Amino acid sequence: MPDGYAALLNEEFERRWLSGDRILDAVCRHALAPGGKLMRPVLLLDSAVAVGGRVASVLPAAVGTECGHVASLVHDDIIDGDETRRGRPAVHSAYGMDQAIVAGDALIFFLFQCLADCRRTGVPEDRIVAALDVVARAGYDLCRGQSLESELRGDVSCSVDTYLTMIRLKTAALFRASCESGAILGQGTREWIGALARYGDHLGTAFQIHDDLLAYTSDAATTGKAAASDVRNRRLTLPVILAYQSADAADRARIEDIMAGAVAVEDAYTTMGEIIERTQAVPASRAMAWRNAEAAHDDLAVLPPSPSRTRLARLATLAVDRDR
Repeated sequence: MPDGYAALLNEEFERRWLSGDRILDAVCRHALAPGGKLMRPVLLLDSAVAVGGRVASVLPAAVGTECGHVASLVHDDIIDGDETRRGRPAVHSAYGMDQAIVAGDALIFFLFQCLADCRRTGVPEDRIVAALDVVARAGYDLCRGQSLESELRGDVSCSVDTYLTMIRLKTAALFRASCESGAILGQGTREWIGALARYGDHLGTAFQIHDDLLAYTSDAATTGKAAASDVRNRRLTLPVILAYQSADAADRARIEDIMAGAVAVEDAYTTMGEIIERTQAVPASRAMAWRNAEAAHDDLAVLPPSPSRTRLARLATLAVDRDR
């Protein structure tokens, strides 16, 4: 990430959230505390600049994009019962369930306020309305994806195609919206906007597949979240789906017991990791993540060469080459 982007974003977060002295301000500051990757706001900024826009014009929208993403994490941690996020207590652990829910809601509404603030930075109103449409649709898709994930919990018959549908809704939607809205607000052409929307979809898909792998390839100290969360919540991730498809009868039975919640969490996590290793599900999942990352690279080909396009290409690689 360009140092200038990080400084601008953090300055905006401080300006907007550090001045308040009510409990809601404190909860939102905790949720937005430094430590996140800031991928979505950076994607919005570079998408806008890649089509000829100005950083100053779209900075409010970039700040709002991170707030919307963080809101989804606050609510995810409540749903999953995860006590840590980014190596710190999750918001509901630090401030209680009620305050966490309210803070998540506040951050969502703040996202739309930030988009509207782009009127003051010179973005035409029709472009703001178009960006609002994209972001609102993405938010609805995220909810559909979260609901589908809950519906699929423990269902070992889940197919790879169904899993991909779920992560495109739950995760890739916000990546796509960040890129597409950035290109819209940056006043890009229809062709460039479409290309960046496709890039965001492929990038988000690659990112989530790789994220699923971190439970088995990294550690909680590095990722900042509980490694056993997916198993504890009987969540169907790509390595689990591929392992079940390739496993022998004995290992299939073990996976079925784990996904039914019939095995203690720590034993379940260890056993699942052993089965995933035996069935080579990690390299198979990683290959699918890289295919999506490569497709994201290809989507950028229609854009004019620029430092922003180069950074977007680099982010596609970073999405599948990280340990947190």
